[in-house]
Amino acid sequence: MFRCGLQKFSLILMVSFLTVSWSAEGVFAQEKGKAGGAQNSQSSKKQKNGRAKKKPAPFRWVNSLPASAAKTPGLQHGTFKSQSLNKKVGYCIYLPVDYAKSEGSEKRYPVVYYLHGGRPGNELKSIKLAAEIDKAMSQQNVAPMIYVFVNGGPVSHYNMPDDPSAQGADVFINELIPHIDSTYRTIADRGGRGIEGFSQGGRGTARLMFRHPELFCSASPGGGGHATEKKISESGGQESANLIFAKGDNTWDLTAVYLDKLKSVPDLTPLNILVHVGNQGFNYENNLAWMAHLKSQGIEHQKIIVPDVGHSAMGIYQKRGLDIMRFHEKNFGVEIE
Repeated sequence: MFRCGLQKFSLILMVSFLTVSWSAEGVFAQEKGKAGGAQNSQSSKKQKNGRAKKKPAPFRWVNSLPASAAKTPGLQHGTFKSQSLNKKVGYCIYLPVDYAKSEGSEKRYPVVYYLHGGRPGNELKSIKLAAEIDKAMSQQNVAPMIYVFVNGGPVSHYNMPDDPSAQGADVFINELIPHIDSTYRTIADRGGRGIEGFSQGGRGTARLMFRHPELFCSASPGGGGHATEKKISESGGQESANLIFAKGDNTWDLTAVYLDKLKSVPDLTPLNILVHVGNQGFNYENNLAWMAHLKSQGIEHQKIIVPDVGHSAMGIYQKRGLDIMRFHEKNFGVEIE
């Protein structure tokens, strides 16, 4: 009896031990699974963040056209020698079909300078828009115009104080525009010159149109980060610890510079301004705030707000690009022949 009881007790003890072991093992496996899941989740987030924080390609003043650009007739790449930089600077140019047809004639064309987004960017950054531009002109929906895609420099359309190698705004204004006018059959005056851009290029367009209204008659800043520009205004030029611009060089303070020029320069008429933005873009609200600022300053402007489009120049062009082109066309006073 005692022996049998002892065997029974031993058996119960062994089963209990195994049950506890299995339970512990199951809990451990569960915890390990949770930890592994969390680890995988963190790894996934890390990879995602890694992609989001991918370093941009090193900045270059000259960037060759990709082979895919051949699909858009009239899109070419060119360079000029910058005296201030002592090096070549690249640009892309779209010449309408009509330009080649009129070769040998005296016919001249208005020019829209397109400022790319991103920082740093380059002259290739916005050239996909050329397909939409070519389609509109080839189908004779808008008069022939030249479009120039600008390389904005290492800080994209800004001049950096005390850094001669980062004067993107001046290289564009003082060197690229004269080069284009001397190389191509342009209408080389204010009445035949426009400026447009999106995102970082929208900021650049707004700053440069207000700083140089004597150069442009038509301006369309799109999707610009005007909240950042306001921060720069309020901090005396500082966007971040590493980016400090000249005081007053922002889209808010330059409205006063523009208004002063209108008063002081004889015969200088107001700019024709069209602000465009998608209502799903992250800069939508601050574009509304900036337009309210323009209105408060008495600066007349038109607007195109594109529904169901995010922060995308191409998205806007696919839906309302023709309207933006016709805005320039009207301001240039050109017509479809």
